[in-house]
Amino acid sequence: MRTDHHTTLGVTLNVIASALFALLFAYTSLLSVMGGEEIYGWRVLLTFPCLSVFVLWRGYGAQLVTIGRRLLAEPCFWASRLVSAFLLGFQLWLFMWAPGNGHGLAVSLGYFIMPMTMVIIGQIAFRDRLSRLQKMACLFAVVGIINQLAIAQTLAWPTLAVCLGYPAYFWLRRKTDTNHIGGLWFDMLLSLPVSLYFILDGGHMMEALNAETIGLVMGLGVLSSLALGFQALSAPLLNLSLFGLLVYVEPVLLLGVSLMLGESISAEEWPTYIAIWLAVLVLVLEGVRGLQRRPRRSKK
Repeated sequence: MRTDHHTTLGVTLNVIASALFALLFAYTSLLSVMGGEEIYGWRVLLTFPCLSVFVLWRGYGAQLVTIGRRLLAEPCFWASRLVSAFLLGFQLWLFMWAPGNGHGLAVSLGYFIMPMTMVIIGQIAFRDRLSRLQKMACLFAVVGIINQLAIAQTLAWPTLAVCLGYPAYFWLRRKTDTNHIGGLWFDMLLSLPVSLYFILDGGHMMEALNAETIGLVMGLGVLSSLALGFQALSAPLLNLSLFGLLVYVEPVLLLGVSLMLGESISAEEWPTYIAIWLAVLVLVLEGVRGLQRRPRRSKK
């Protein structure tokens, strides 16, 4: 019963996090006076203190100490941290820039494709074995991408940036043994100078210094921090299979937000989306089967 309660709580927290990320995606429309770079800058600047409090509250300080010691002892480790911070910063900027510039659907499509590219990179880089259903999902994804290139004759760069950039980021974190919240904290720390530059360069906050603008910017920080916090709190309560299934909640919500903001799927692109959704359905089916097998193993 205790395990069931923890799982239910974990699912609830994770879904809330996905809803908050989707709300954050839509929230950028309220900050149209600012460019994507400035919105990104404020997001990082306001989220970092909240992330720091969370790290200390949950007792993850040891992870920061370990990374700090490695930075002193391994000169080349600095290079990997800078690349990791850049990869994360680029994704955070793209998430803030895309909905206000007509690329919301392209980003949501990238999030749909991303699990398939992570499966492929896992096989190539870490020799992870692909199941039959994973191979089928990858085949559906390839069909969708071929349609986008051959028939729709377009594969937007934000889609590629998400479905290739995030797997590269997670691969680097796994390769450097920093795939934890302490690694995320350092990536955000190294992103602060860039975020401050974008804020000062944009200057719209200072130009339109009023209660409404201040409230909207503070709201941006609250939404970002809450989404990150709920997601981090949900992870320890979920097994890997269930956590993997919940990955698909966010792109579904991002797709809905993009359509609400006025974007549309053209007739030529529908086969792409159908193929990608079939790939997602296959991976969900595999995850459900994995969850069904788990109780049986525990009885043996």
